[in-house]
Amino acid sequence: MLDIVFDTRRTRDCSGATRRDFLRAGSLGLAGVTLPGLLRAEAAGKKSGARAKSVVLVFLGGGLSHHDTFDPKPDAPDDIRGKYATIPTAVSGLRVGERLPLTAKVMDRVSLVRSGAHNNDHHETATNWVLSGRFGTPFGDYPAVGAVVAHEAGFTGTVPPYVAVPRNPSFTWELGKSAFLGGRYESFKAGDPNQPGYRVQDLQPAAGVDLRQAGRRESLLQAVDGLAKRVEGNDQVATYDEFHARAREMVLSSEARRAFAIDQESERLRDRYGRTTAGQSMLLARRLVENGVRFVTVNYAGWDHHGKIFEGLDKKLPEFDRAVSALVEDMDARGTLGETLLVVMGEFGRTPKINKEAGRDHWGPAGSLLFAGAGVKRGFVLGKTDKHGAFTTQRPVSPADVAFTIFDALGIDPRTMLKAPDGRPIEILDAGEPVRELFA
Repeated sequence: MLDIVFDTRRTRDCSGATRRDFLRAGSLGLAGVTLPGLLRAEAAGKKSGARAKSVVLVFLGGGLSHHDTFDPKPDAPDDIRGKYATIPTAVSGLRVGERLPLTAKVMDRVSLVRSGAHNNDHHETATNWVLSGRFGTPFGDYPAVGAVVAHEAGFTGTVPPYVAVPRNPSFTWELGKSAFLGGRYESFKAGDPNQPGYRVQDLQPAAGVDLRQAGRRESLLQAVDGLAKRVEGNDQVATYDEFHARAREMVLSSEARRAFAIDQESERLRDRYGRTTAGQSMLLARRLVENGVRFVTVNYAGWDHHGKIFEGLDKKLPEFDRAVSALVEDMDARGTLGETLLVVMGEFGRTPKINKEAGRDHWGPAGSLLFAGAGVKRGFVLGKTDKHGAFTTQRPVSPADVAFTIFDALGIDPRTMLKAPDGRPIEILDAGEPVRELFA
């Protein structure tokens, strides 16, 4: 479908729907013509002085409980400590929650930050903050880091520079978008690679459509394009011609198809990651960065445990444990970790005290993050929280610091000025500093 958006305002009703008008051009055979991540074909690979060529961000939507995973407090009262015991890890003296036995074995290959901190407990606001590095409204005033990377780094070949697996984070509406950068820098939504017979829809010609038929349908696209050209002031319309050719290339490209061909991985390796959406998404992320994608967001939701948290974590943590440990092991064994920065985080932590519903609520002042690859120290722990895991007591790391660290690793200057649609200059980040302690 070709969506021509006439009203790009972020105003929404209480159902979470955006008030937008669309011209829908119908199924055009070449579904790739609507790919949002198609942009200029220019510089690719590592920038001069960059530590990383690409980034994999595993986003734990809802907020991981740091108490029950990476910052346990075994000496705290029962209503703070929770039910899990702690276990040793591959790092001497470092212990994590007992539901992470596989992750415990790879902690000597990652850095753990126990002092993620900010002051917002609202899902949408906090998510846009941590995904962009800039504080704004819940509706996303600033482009996500991945969109900025696409804008600044570009790509060569036919793979998109910015991919979300299965899609961008969403609570009541889609989060972590390109904001004022426009539609050309949106993420390419890969879909769920755990689905049987997984294929990326936008890389497949429509069923029963051969190349000759696709050529005929091209004339329909041209007709729609003629209409679109009469519409002024819309980013998707203004850039349609520029990226339509790239979309067509992707549909026919063996390079793009190969990048998403998760079925080429061995059954044993797929089992190691776990036959779950999270596990297969992380495996696909590894394939994508190895095939030239610059930024992959793995949207791993389901961590918002306001009630019966331990019932929820008993199901979620084994899945997390298998997938994340497999990703670290696999990337390390293949050498991918050397040029890829891996970041694992949510939008906040959870409250120290277990509530009356046997859950933990949103908590911005403290949370845990993992970093690995691209020169990140191995077996390193940064930051501390107090005895109840409520507040950071050493080296707080803000959302701007995390974003700054990602940009810096890629060789992108976070003080670079972007342009709003009206020509107004907007700095990529207006705060923050790289977390230099993470790097050797």
